[in-house]
Amino acid sequence: MNSKKRIIIFISLIFAFIVPLCAEKIIFSANKMTGQAGNSNTTTTLSGNAYIKTESMEIQADDVELSGDNYRYIKATGNINGKNLKSKMDFTCDSLEYDRTTKIALLKGNVRLDDKDNDVKAEAQIIEYNQDTEVAILQVQIKLTQKDNVCSGSYAVYYKTTQLLELSGNAQVKQKDDVFRAQNITLDMNTQDITLGGNVKGKVTDTKEPEEEKTDAAAEETTEAAETEGAENAE
Repeated sequence: MNSKKRIIIFISLIFAFIVPLCAEKIIFSANKMTGQAGNSNTTTTLSGNAYIKTESMEIQADDVELSGDNYRYIKATGNINGKNLKSKMDFTCDSLEYDRTTKIALLKGNVRLDDKDNDVKAEAQIIEYNQDTEVAILQVQIKLTQKDNVCSGSYAVYYKTTQLLELSGNAQVKQKDDVFRAQNITLDMNTQDITLGGNVKGKVTDTKEPEEEKTDAAAEETTEAAETEGAENAE
């Protein structure tokens, strides 16, 4: 067994046995660890191919820092990808802060969030996600897609449970060729109903035939039918 494997197994065993009093068991591995494993109020740093798993969160990153009483706080940096195991939300970002007590995760830098249950994908520079309420707050360079909807704005609140999206600040929703703009937009993702408020603008493409064209076509059909009938009578 090489030294890297010994380090990974050793660290995992430490946390399987030394933290039994925590509400959540923490398992982690890395190429290198500094700090005092198991101390109730200290900082432990994992460097290189860091991996950490709690009952509700799984994170892979270049580096991870654990701190606070019973390792309440988790900070990760570099090439982060992870999963919220309870709400089935996958994510990637540049940095992450997670509070194991409040169940709030703060993701920063090129954040991508994938709600697999509802086929909703979100991008932003900052996303705060509350695991208990299943509400995500998105800020800066927002883009959220769902079905035919492509949504953007300066600020957004995504309610996973009720499938409701609130956009504000130059908010926009595109639905295929239709575009809706306003200061505030609320989108019901279940019914696809949209509510606009403040400086409302929009562009809707009418796919129906114009009434004039229909009338002209009907007149032509009537004329052709009359001419055919007249020809038959003449014979």
